[in-house]
Amino acid sequence: MIRRRIVANYDLYLFVLPAALYFLIFHYGPIYGLQIAFKEFSPVRGITGSLWVGFEHFQRFFTSYHFWNLIRNTLGISVYQLVVGFPAPIILALMLNEVRNRRFKRVVQTVTYAPHFISVVVMTGMILIFLRSPSGIVNHMIVALGGEPVRFMVRAEYFKTIYVLSEVWQRTGWGSIVYLAALSGIDPQIYEAAIIDGATRLQRVRHINIPGILPIIIILLILNTGQIMSVGFEKVFLLQNPLILSTSEVISTYVYKSGLQNFQYSFAAAVGLVNSVINFLLLVSVNTIARRTGETGLW
Repeated sequence: MIRRRIVANYDLYLFVLPAALYFLIFHYGPIYGLQIAFKEFSPVRGITGSLWVGFEHFQRFFTSYHFWNLIRNTLGISVYQLVVGFPAPIILALMLNEVRNRRFKRVVQTVTYAPHFISVVVMTGMILIFLRSPSGIVNHMIVALGGEPVRFMVRAEYFKTIYVLSEVWQRTGWGSIVYLAALSGIDPQIYEAAIIDGATRLQRVRHINIPGILPIIIILLILNTGQIMSVGFEKVFLLQNPLILSTSEVISTYVYKSGLQNFQYSFAAAVGLVNSVINFLLLVSVNTIARRTGETGLW
């Protein structure tokens, strides 16, 4: 039966083959190397020849003075980004859906989508230029309003806010596309019936639009929660400097420095594995809660 189905739809299976090979080679294949987290890896001996040390690297990480600071910074940035950044594309999509001037709507969409296509390196450079002290644009505005220049990039307490707000600026427009697509699928007759019943625009948003996109919201919330420990490495690393490490050092940058800069491959693999396991447990937990409360989930 399966063979007949494959033969009958061979063109569709060929279409998905490149994506399947990508995940097999670059996502599932490297799982074999996770065993070095339980070994004292030596490039000379290789993965199979290295000596087993059990949970030694995990114990070292859990007892390290870096542990709680890394967890606090990673969770702090991720939760902050989830609270501020997750509702932003929903709000933008709901607002754009109510715009009747198509030209204005296209202009707003273009302006909000554009930052998504800026590379992380360029975006980081823009942030550093904007926040430069005292010659940055932001400091010029502060001085014009009667304030004193602020050295944003050497004040550790500002790092999380700078990171999160720049992510909101870059990702909100692109993230709103999926919600706009969901809103376009709502039956127009429902709006007509609501208008006849005297529903205001705000009431239509509350009782039609939001329930209509709620399943998409829940699914994306689950996916975002499953990545809560995976703060983007590139942007954090490029914005870092020694003066703000107390709030900017996260698990991904710590793994990079331990593994590639200090050549502690096994220890870095152990830390990365802990991070992945936490993400997996969060994903399963949130999905289970969503299924029990709203019958919507990934599985």
